[in-house]
Amino acid sequence: MATPFDKLSWDDFRLLRAVADAASLPLAAERLGINHSTVFRRLRQIEEVLGFALFERDRAKLAVTGAGDAVISLARRIGEDIDRVALECAGREPEPEGEVRVATNDSLLIHLLTPIFAEFQKACPRIRLDVVIGNPATNLSRRDADIAIRATDQPPDTLVGRKVARIAWALYGRRGETNIEGQNWVALGESLGSMQVVKHALGHAGPNGPAYRVNSVLGLGEAVEAGLGLGHLPCFIGDKRPGLERLGAPEPAFAADLWFLTHADLRRTPRIRMLLDFLAKEIAGQRGLIEGERPAAP
Repeated sequence: MATPFDKLSWDDFRLLRAVADAASLPLAAERLGINHSTVFRRLRQIEEVLGFALFERDRAKLAVTGAGDAVISLARRIGEDIDRVALECAGREPEPEGEVRVATNDSLLIHLLTPIFAEFQKACPRIRLDVVIGNPATNLSRRDADIAIRATDQPPDTLVGRKVARIAWALYGRRGETNIEGQNWVALGESLGSMQVVKHALGHAGPNGPAYRVNSVLGLGEAVEAGLGLGHLPCFIGDKRPGLERLGAPEPAFAADLWFLTHADLRRTPRIRMLLDFLAKEIAGQRGLIEGERPAAP
């Protein structure tokens, strides 16, 4: 039975891949070596054949629509397969390239991931990284990101990935101020109130509550180091700050798994797989720090 896809050629998929990767018609035209108006006209023709829009305007960029997601994934797979076979026929190993969008939170990025990303780009200079910061869950199925790096004990069933460590939390205070009695408590904000570590802080802060609350783990670390009060922090943050002192062993009830997540359709994409493998190897070397096994820095 004939389908609309029977009317599409490799050149059509090649154009869709270029538009998706560039997120811009002029940039896609430049990469393809054709006129901007030609790209616009051919894209409209493809969308008419399929019967739905593949892209929509998102601020200054073109974003793939939910309906177009599977088509663009197909275009990328076809392109990558052709690139791979062409290189194999030429006697060369394919070198992954393109952009990978990574979603994570600020504390993981600043205290753990940025140096790893720097080493990755030295090793794989043809792969570009676009990092998106935000604590809410990212919808990978809509290509908000290609990879999500999250601390969670309940990763979405719609995603695939690997658990690489368990993030330990311990109580910290300002270095030199080790007397717990009489000190104020600081805690994460109400938006994170479902976390056990927040409930614990509220329960120990007295009738007036914590002296200071902030909806950022990084901000919480700054507050403890500034002397605003005691607070629980991930050990990979607290143990690396010279102005902080760990005041007890990690609390198992506050720990959370660290996951690398991606969409099932993307996990075998060379650039995605290469970044995931690189991250896993580097994180494995820091598991002691992440899981709170190392003593606090002197």
